[in-house]
Amino acid sequence: MAGSTLGTLFKITTWGESHGKGVGVVIDGCPAGLSLCEADIQKFLDRRKPGQSRYATPRKEDDAVEILSGVFEGKTTGTPISLVVFNRNQQSKDYSEIASYYRPGHADYTFDQKYGFRDYRGGGRSSGRETIGRVAAGAVAVKILNELDITFITYTKSIGPIAVSSGHFDFSEVTKNPLYMPDAEAAENAENYLDACMTELNSSGGIVECIIKGMPAGIGDPVFEKLNANLAKAVMSIGAVKGFEIGDGFDVAKATGKNNNDAFVLGEDGRIAKATNHAGGILGGMSDGSDIILRAAIKPTPSIAATQRTVNQSGEEISVNIKGRHDPIIVPRAVVVVESMAAITIVDSLFSNMSARMDALKDFYS
Repeated sequence: MAGSTLGTLFKITTWGESHGKGVGVVIDGCPAGLSLCEADIQKFLDRRKPGQSRYATPRKEDDAVEILSGVFEGKTTGTPISLVVFNRNQQSKDYSEIASYYRPGHADYTFDQKYGFRDYRGGGRSSGRETIGRVAAGAVAVKILNELDITFITYTKSIGPIAVSSGHFDFSEVTKNPLYMPDAEAAENAENYLDACMTELNSSGGIVECIIKGMPAGIGDPVFEKLNANLAKAVMSIGAVKGFEIGDGFDVAKATGKNNNDAFVLGEDGRIAKATNHAGGILGGMSDGSDIILRAAIKPTPSIAATQRTVNQSGEEISVNIKGRHDPIIVPRAVVVVESMAAITIVDSLFSNMSARMDALKDFYS
């Protein structure tokens, strides 16, 4: 299988299956001298691990990360960093029934058509558990970016029809509710909505918003390696993501030039700034120095207990009720995954940008 590697200079390769021995990632291109320990990575993995609330799968996994290479005496060595999380609580028997049919909304059918064979235990490589490697690599990327004063604000913007209100926005609320919403009232309403979905043996989707602060201007390229295009690819590679937006996103289709253009102004420090940020921090494929604002639309969990129609491998139409341990909503656990993929992309773009100008190259080697 090709396609498990992302990046040019800061490169990650994820590996492993949901019900295999473990999952992990190899990071190539991390600079030497970055302070790094397992606790730095664990705090990110803890944001996505299962079993944290009634809105997450009850599968009990510590998701404890081990650093196998690339770190010595608490510092990265510049060599590949290999990270592993061993699976401890697989219940593969829960999935033996699905070997003979195709679950609606899953990759079962397309895997069979491409490979003629699939690991049906929890979805194999198509499982949400594959994102562990992304999040572990994202923890390293965020640590690099924090050294450059680039930070992230990532949260659940909406669940089903319930959206965060700008008037009630309080980022400190994110860690106070199981849905990672920065609005206590919206979180309570969303919990009631999810409870109703669960009563009906149903699931829900939602939107994750990520704000990247402190980005310098001029990162990215103007044609095929646009920063927004690479962010879109990275975020859209997350299995549950079905839509992506930068800035005003699809609302620009209803706008006019007069109200969509961001006027340039001189900031209080005398530097060039923008009066508004409809562009979401990227112009012509390159960062413009303002906040990068992106959103990812997450689909409802396809594994639901309600009766669904499908077809088995014998070509017969059947009805199924999906068994196993599944999230009634993916969104809260996807927040850190979206942040991680954005961080990995930003680091790679920053490294690529170092060769864009002769004066910068001379300064580096002088």
